Amino acid sequence: MSRIAIYPGSFDPLTYGHISIIERGLRVFDTIIVGIAINVRKTPLFTTEERIDLIRKSFPGEDRLQLDTFEGLLVDYAKRVNSKVILRGLRAVSDFEYELQMANMNRKLNDTIETMFMMTEETHFYVSSGLVKEVARFGGAVTDQVPKHVEQALKAKFSE
Repeated sequence: MSRIAIYPGSFDPLTYGHISIIERGLRVFDTIIVGIAINVRKTPLFTTEERIDLIRKSFPGEDRLQLDTFEGLLVDYAKRVNSKVILRGLRAVSDFEYELQMANMNRKLNDTIETMFMMTEETHFYVSSGLVKEVARFGGAVTDQVPKHVEQALKAKFSE
């Protein structure tokens, strides 16, 4: 039986923190599905297709990584793709409180799906997509937070 985990998020943009969780998740699971959430309450900087492309370029040749989008409840999506595990990254205590609420709600909705938490590496502990976008918007350096192709895509977006 294949061990499949879903790593959900907006990935707007992909950061080294995300990459670390994916790489480490691939040590544990046979397949990681990066599920890009379509959230009607958010207006992303990058289109869904652009986010998929940025992620794909970060993992060339990795056939155990699947990229997909989903709307609605994460547990419903997990059931559709036959995953029993939701993989989540934690940065700080504030993340833990929110993620604990979500994990408990997901368990209440479907108790056959587990949430697994991975701590973000200390070098990326402070990084969030929102912070990266804010720094990039004002011309600050994000070289240490995102791959070069993501940094270039950010610069292109903010020069428009």
